[in-house]
Amino acid sequence: MGNLVKSELFKLGKNRSFWTLIYIIFAWAIVYPILIFFVNGTASVTVKELFLDTALWGNNYVIKLAPCILAGFFISSEYSIGTIKSITSSGNSRIRIYFSKLMVFSIGAIIISLILPIVMTGVGAILFDFNEMPDLAYFFRTIGLISIYAAAFSSIMALVSIIFTDSGKTIGFLLIFFLSFHGILFALSLKISFFEIILNYSVFKLLFDIPKFNLENSELLTLVLVPILTYVVFGLLGSFVFQKKEIK
Repeated sequence: MGNLVKSELFKLGKNRSFWTLIYIIFAWAIVYPILIFFVNGTASVTVKELFLDTALWGNNYVIKLAPCILAGFFISSEYSIGTIKSITSSGNSRIRIYFSKLMVFSIGAIIISLILPIVMTGVGAILFDFNEMPDLAYFFRTIGLISIYAAAFSSIMALVSIIFTDSGKTIGFLLIFFLSFHGILFALSLKISFFEIILNYSVFKLLFDIPKFNLENSELLTLVLVPILTYVVFGLLGSFVFQKKEIK
């Protein structure tokens, strides 16, 4: 398992789509506060406002959409170039192969998802003279929650990636799915109470609760447990599908 993980980490480090996403998000995280600084001046915004109103809310789209592109090129593309066939014929079990790939893909998704809040807050702090910094405990809590939600979404993306086995189809489906599923689920919840329960305890809705300040213990527990359970369930589903998948 260790060798498989090392191999996947090496491939992630060499993946062009991974680094392209990092460069784009990193540039956005730096340029946006600089534009605010030059247009409106030092006192135009506090670091806390920049973190809450821009970094966190904007990052919701990064968490759900950016790793979709990585999923297509990091997982699905390996079917077309024959890498998956070579790995499965190496003697390693398919469960180990899948979970090593899922683990490393999750790491990539987490890295991508943390760039915007960390870099934008850091640049904003320097530009705006550390004016009203977000509380340190709150900052690290949100960073931790972003990490596990990025992992949860990555488990869904990995499942779709091995179903389609084509980078173009995978990216297209995932982008449409993550852009529309929450709205579809919300519309269904207005008509059927069962879907309301699913919506309220889904990562799609709870993702928007991450920026909340005053969370009760039960709310925080829900925010933590739901993405972990999502990761486990979709990870098991993905491994099951991968075991049954015909690899040509």
